[in-house]
Amino acid sequence: MAKYWQRFKDYYYDNKELGLSIDTSRMNFPDNLFDLVEPQLQRAYREMTELEDGAIANPDENRMVGHYWLRNPALAPFEEITAAINNSIERISVFAKTVHQGMIGPGNEKRFKNFILIGIGGSALGPQLVSDALWTKNDYLKPYYIDNTDPDGIDRVLAKIGMELEETLIMVASKSGGTTETYNGMQEVRVAFAKQGITFTNNAVAITMPGSKLDLLAKEEGWLESFPLWDWVGGRTSVTSAVGLLPAALQGIDITSFLKGARSCDEQTRQPNTSVNPAAQLALMWFHATDGKGSKDMVILPYKDRLQHLACYMQQLVMESLGKKYDRNGVEVNQGISVYGNKGSTDQHAYVQQLIEGVNNFFVTFIEVLGDERKDNIYITGNITSGDYLQAFLLGTRQALTQQGRESLTITIKHLDAFSLGVLIALFERAIGIYASLININAYHQPGVELGKKGANMIIDMLAKSLDYLQQNSGETFSVEEIAAAIGNPEDEERLFKILEHLSANSNRGVKKICGIDPFKSRYTTI
Repeated sequence: MAKYWQRFKDYYYDNKELGLSIDTSRMNFPDNLFDLVEPQLQRAYREMTELEDGAIANPDENRMVGHYWLRNPALAPFEEITAAINNSIERISVFAKTVHQGMIGPGNEKRFKNFILIGIGGSALGPQLVSDALWTKNDYLKPYYIDNTDPDGIDRVLAKIGMELEETLIMVASKSGGTTETYNGMQEVRVAFAKQGITFTNNAVAITMPGSKLDLLAKEEGWLESFPLWDWVGGRTSVTSAVGLLPAALQGIDITSFLKGARSCDEQTRQPNTSVNPAAQLALMWFHATDGKGSKDMVILPYKDRLQHLACYMQQLVMESLGKKYDRNGVEVNQGISVYGNKGSTDQHAYVQQLIEGVNNFFVTFIEVLGDERKDNIYITGNITSGDYLQAFLLGTRQALTQQGRESLTITIKHLDAFSLGVLIALFERAIGIYASLININAYHQPGVELGKKGANMIIDMLAKSLDYLQQNSGETFSVEEIAAAIGNPEDEERLFKILEHLSANSNRGVKKICGIDPFKSRYTTI
């Protein structure tokens, strides 16, 4: 074990101000890796400086990328952006305080007890991570989330709230104001309010770009507030904007400390000296592990229940940022890093078996929290606590992976609080930017997501035309092929088949399936 100890000392990064340590010693990189990649890293540092100075980083939409300004507004390239950020943070703090004090509430001498954040992707994953990580029994408002257009999922959330809907603040988060899933969730909640005889607009708050459809709707209907987003804030990096700060403040989380942690990490990760830049070291490990081509998956294993949402958050942050078909020169590269994970030590009884003995197509990122956050120890046996076992499982799994030639790195924070969570989020955001520069891709656009949205809109159009056709020809039966030809989609039989199967499975949609000798001989009619 002596060789491991020396390598550990050589490659252990520790920053007392951030309360952060990173151990890369169990990654099997050669000792000259840092020197070999240093020219590319210096380019990455310059590009990150240009980004923060206001360069156009998303050429598809001619946008700057400025999530770093959200926690240090003085860095923004224009005074009006600095003023807008400061104003937004102040308004969020005041609004949350007045809600907590009951000065803003549902009336009838009641106070808000809950909130529902309606959003999707970055407008939900970041807030959920923060909410669960920093929850306390003394929270002012209980958080709920509608983050999909699944009717059953929406009903489950509303059922948990039950008759407390009147005492529930509704936040609708959509930068464009036209996100389909978010709009659907808002409409579903409107109906729930109407069924209980409650005025939706008296409980509603928008988080959106000024002048968007949602912003205009909120003003027209007299919603409680509309908090701004800006086109230079990407959804996956929006957690330090109103998207993350407003629900956190309403819950009772210290957003000042959260922003300070992110700002402090930003300051450290701007350093052009790789030996003291933890984000650069992290990006370099990704570059080594994946050959700079995404050849291995990233497994996120936080050994803390409060961080169970971290893997999902990282999936979007990493995969939406790095999963690109073309590099910045227009060359087809099909880049990306696949991310999955759960939590320790749950993973000891899940997929760690494969990690240790199965296909070696991954590297593990352990997240260790030193503080057990418990005032009084409970001893399981002798002087050993449950927290001791949690760390033992982490260290034992780490060693088992090493013995089997599998790579891992460990990120350690002393305590999980608002400051340290801000540090972690900023660390990963910066590592994404540096890694993207190393592999010459644009981390700040997402053309593939737009393709998926266009495809969904085509399906909705086909569904509407199918329903119209069946209703216009009530009493008659039709095959998939006949309906496809009639509505002008003669080459879309496969997707139409799926649409009709969905409609006929829901009796309240008015479509009946008459089964044939096989699924494709079935016919459809109106009920």
